[in-house]
Amino acid sequence: MTTLETTHLPVASTRVPVELVNHETTNIEDFVSVEEPLEIRLAYGPVDARLEQSISITMRTPGNDLELTQGFLFGEGIVHATSDVLGVEHCGPPSPDKGIHNVVRIELSETAQFDPDALLRHTFTSSSCGICGKTSLDAVKAIVPDYKSKGFAVNGRQLKALPEQLLTRQTEFVRTGGLHASASFDPTGQIERIREDVGRHNALDKLVGSYLDSGIDTLRERGLLLSGRASFELVQKAAVAGIPLIASIGPPSSLAIELASSHDMTLVGFLKADRFNVYSGGAIEA
Repeated sequence: MTTLETTHLPVASTRVPVELVNHETTNIEDFVSVEEPLEIRLAYGPVDARLEQSISITMRTPGNDLELTQGFLFGEGIVHATSDVLGVEHCGPPSPDKGIHNVVRIELSETAQFDPDALLRHTFTSSSCGICGKTSLDAVKAIVPDYKSKGFAVNGRQLKALPEQLLTRQTEFVRTGGLHASASFDPTGQIERIREDVGRHNALDKLVGSYLDSGIDTLRERGLLLSGRASFELVQKAAVAGIPLIASIGPPSSLAIELASSHDMTLVGFLKADRFNVYSGGAIEA
């Protein structure tokens, strides 16, 4: 096998040599999804005495890195609006092997509040009393605003048409078969935006981050479509953003259902062209 080549190809995917074994062995080339680490560095505190800290390293598909960074910080309750961010950019040299920038520095405004010990991700993994459903639900509740319902609803026919819409829009998935997708859709059942990544949580962070500049409140009038299962972490991120309805092509977890129910979110699973299951909420019209 040779080193991955990225020349003249989208950074999200690359060609690799493959031995295709069927009735005989054939040497071919195929596309695979690119996976690279992304380090998120945060600058915060008084302007004349800035502190800087690396707060996360995630394995992601390169592309929409600035959206991913802002969406991640929004989901962690650190960033609430664009006014909290003075700037966000790639920093440092590109990686020597592929020429990809793998570090993003985001600078918070002086008034933005940041407690390094209060990251949700750390809360879930370092609780001294042990991890349990109640611990996780309470941690999310602490940072989810008390959103007032805007009456978002979609009918079942429109909902069942979403998987086919998603597939036609997943350009990199069609190429590699190796990416998750998160998509927003409007009350008419039309997909508005889509983001892809090797990590399902990264795909959603990219999607949420894309709305920060144009208005995060828009997501309170949108549904969320997930290409895979609905995990607790994804429902958590949707709850923080105020998304009223989540539809997943895969199943939800038990704690995801508990979280959705506690925030009056509609949660749909096993969404297909001819059926779906409703686990919580009632934002689906006949």
